[in-house]
Amino acid sequence: MKAIWNGEVLAESDETIVIENNHYFPPNSIDKKFFKLSELHTFCPWKGEASYYDIEVNGNVNENAAWYYPKTKDLAKGIEGYVAFWKGVEVKQ
Repeated sequence: MKAIWNGEVLAESDETIVIENNHYFPPNSIDKKFFKLSELHTFCPWKGEASYYDIEVNGNVNENAAWYYPKTKDLAKGIEGYVAFWKGVEVKQ
C-alpha cells in the first residue's frame, strides 16, 4: 500500500493493518521528511488518545492529515505507533 499526497509517496508498506476502513502504516514505512507534529489530539474510546501530523509537500501543508496512537489501549496494541491518513491523502496499492 502507498499513501500519496501532492504527488509524493508519504508511506509505503506491504504490512498495513486495516481498522475501520483505514490503513495503518508501520512507523518505519513513513517518509519522515514530510511529517511535522501537530498540536491536535483526539480520543477514541477503544484505541486511546491520537496524535496528529501535518503533512508538508513542496511548500503545501495539509494540516492534521495523518494520525497515530503513541500509546494505545489494550484492544488496539497492534496499531500502536502506526500511522493512518485522511484529508485528501490517497491510499492505494
